[in-house]
Amino acid sequence: MDDLPLIFAAILSGPIDPAAETRLLTPIAPALGAVNLSGRVGATLRFEGIVRRNEASGTVEASGATAAFRPLTALVYQSYDPMAGRQLESLARDIAREFGLLALVALHSRGRVRVGETSFVLTISSAHRAEALAGMTAFIDRLKRDVPIWKSPVWAE
Repeated sequence: MDDLPLIFAAILSGPIDPAAETRLLTPIAPALGAVNLSGRVGATLRFEGIVRRNEASGTVEASGATAAFRPLTALVYQSYDPMAGRQLESLARDIAREFGLLALVALHSRGRVRVGETSFVLTISSAHRAEALAGMTAFIDRLKRDVPIWKSPVWAE
């Protein structure tokens, strides 16, 4: 059991705030604590995806540059459930195995998330910084490519 990474992945309704995160992670808190106190963790990284005020309007110029940014009030995330949840967990397992991670927690929102609110949280623990950084980048890139979660802008008036 000592060699298996701790994996937790979930899609939740609405933004990810401290109360929602605590509620979701309470069942695994003892196991997360045990990983962190095991003496094997040398790096823990946390990434939060936060809805920003301006979003690209969606048009791309011939040069490849995005043409214009428009102000948002929110993003609405849709997911193809339960497939998205299974793929999120599978991706977490694959990345943990590929990069030798000790723990990986991935939380993603479904529904409306307003500007300034958090829509995605990824926490990774590993023995060293290099595999944590590489695993984080790979996870986010593959999430955007492979997990059936889509966002739609809610433009400001």
